[in-house]
Amino acid sequence: MMKYTENYGSAPLSRDTVAAIMWAGPVMLSPAAQVNEAIERVRQAGLPQPGMNSCYVVAEDGVLLGALSLRDLLLNGGGIQVGTIMTRPFVTVQPEDDQELAAQLMDEFDLLELPVVDSGNRLQGVVTADDAMSVLTEEATEDMEVMNAITPSERPYLETPAVRLFLSRIPWLLLLMLSAAFTGGIIAHFEDALAAQAALTAFIPMLMDTGGNCGSQSSVTVIRGLSLGQIRFGDWLKVVWKELRIGFLCALTLAAVNLFRLQLCGTPLDVAAVVSLALGVTVMIAKLIGCTLPVAAKKLGFDPAVMASPFITTLVDGVSLLAYFRLAVRLLEM
Repeated sequence: MMKYTENYGSAPLSRDTVAAIMWAGPVMLSPAAQVNEAIERVRQAGLPQPGMNSCYVVAEDGVLLGALSLRDLLLNGGGIQVGTIMTRPFVTVQPEDDQELAAQLMDEFDLLELPVVDSGNRLQGVVTADDAMSVLTEEATEDMEVMNAITPSERPYLETPAVRLFLSRIPWLLLLMLSAAFTGGIIAHFEDALAAQAALTAFIPMLMDTGGNCGSQSSVTVIRGLSLGQIRFGDWLKVVWKELRIGFLCALTLAAVNLFRLQLCGTPLDVAAVVSLALGVTVMIAKLIGCTLPVAAKKLGFDPAVMASPFITTLVDGVSLLAYFRLAVRLLEM
């Protein structure tokens, strides 16, 4: 047996659809067939591949009615009709559905096999747990590459030419380099303030690093929730509220510890207070950006992983510096 082709009907389907991974030709039985007849059918026809252990009960027109495992056949009497012992499938997918959806459903409902039906509920094939695991592995790898500003590649690292790896990385690096000019512009704009209070310069790396890390934490958590189907666009207010509470606790803790540390180091109280306040504001802003951008990207049809580090880090850097210098100018009267 072979997997289903990428052409379903007359319209070509993407390699990312269920049709590209499902197995065609599962064992199909009539609801009137007896158990002993079903067992003989399995012996003669076999199963499409070793990972499958279910037979599917269909009507004369191919409409899926139910399923039963080989264990069900072996534990019931030979004269019993399969229609009386089958289990009605409560989860199905269609050939044009996304592979990741099928894998998520199998993971959510703890399924070893997932029937694939057409718009008329006629059985077309089956997705197995092995296929679902491969899809989840590929998706996780792709998300990891995108989150680290690398264009995903389907070829193994050692088999991929260096030039191809270069081409997959350089567009992101160019984009991030140009976006970093925004940060440089902010520093240049507040050059006079830095000249008046040179000590402020020493705290820029800490603020940028902390903000980037906080934004990355939030974005990775939200992206994982989106990938697993645990977070929907309608949940964005709940996500923002939760991250704001987390951000407030993190901001309070980090600002207090930083204020204490700077006082031990002999930093003037006014400067230490401004830096600590800016740190707290930065954390709150970073948490807000980190949780909202992936949700917005998902709603707009983009891959949420694109909004992860380092893109969010670059954005948070600029916003945190702007908040830092604004606070410094206002509170230190520079």
